[in-house]
Amino acid sequence: MDRFINNLRVLWRTERAIAEIKMRHVIARSGLNAAAGLLALIGLLMFEVAAFFALREFWNTIGAALILGVANFVIAGLLLLVADRKKPGRELELANEIHDHTMQALQADARLLQADIASFGQALRHPLDSALPSLIIPLATMLMGFLKKKGEAK
Repeated sequence: MDRFINNLRVLWRTERAIAEIKMRHVIARSGLNAAAGLLALIGLLMFEVAAFFALREFWNTIGAALILGVANFVIAGLLLLVADRKKPGRELELANEIHDHTMQALQADARLLQADIASFGQALRHPLDSALPSLIIPLATMLMGFLKKKGEAK
């Protein structure tokens, strides 16, 4: 029973560790996504103004605006790709291994506990069946000793 409780504690700790690792990963990705959005907005506002005036000399006003819009979305897309490729690392893999091992140990403990409960229930349903083998040998030994003493006494 102590092993079962210990395995439950280990399972709880690994579940917390996995959740914390995943949360840090989500926060890091969200921060990079927010930075990509902010940079896209700044790029859309500041870079476009300067580039718009420079491009307007070579193309018309509409062409210059289209080129700048595409460039800003390409930069934002690249930042989103960098954020998407960020992985949680080795610590999540280790926590998942501990979690799987603990789950296997808990399942084995639960099977043992279930077998103990089943045998206890069987003993309660049929008390003579479970007590008979443990009583027959001592009773037979005592009876044989009694008969042997009675035979020697004659």
